[in-house]
Amino acid sequence: MLPTRHLEKYLEHVSPPLRDIVWEIRNIIVSIAPNATEVMHSKGMTYYHAERGGPVSAGICQIVIHTDHIRLAFIHGAFLPDPEGLLKGAPQYKKYIRIDSYEDANWDAIKDMIGASSCFDPRTLRVK
Repeated sequence: MLPTRHLEKYLEHVSPPLRDIVWEIRNIIVSIAPNATEVMHSKGMTYYHAERGGPVSAGICQIVIHTDHIRLAFIHGAFLPDPEGLLKGAPQYKKYIRIDSYEDANWDAIKDMIGASSCFDPRTLRVK
């Protein structure tokens, strides 16, 4: 993971309510995949297991920052269990959860989704 100060600097211009969502998602990712690789890009951050491949083959998720919401995107989202029906983005494989506010987010389901994505194997199309 990147040093906290780098992420703090990157998020300076993000509104505080959206920044809280980003930090909560990042905390969940760290708790599930502490050795994940974190990459900042122009629209947010990408997380993946570098020892298994790159952002696509070993992707966990992306945090995409919009002006009024956060999208938590999963490159293989179509293959992940989604009992709460949170994933959007049909008909493609990449799916996302739109998070408009911290208070309204289903954090338990989001944690489960990140956990499933962290264990997903695109070679077998199964969650390990």
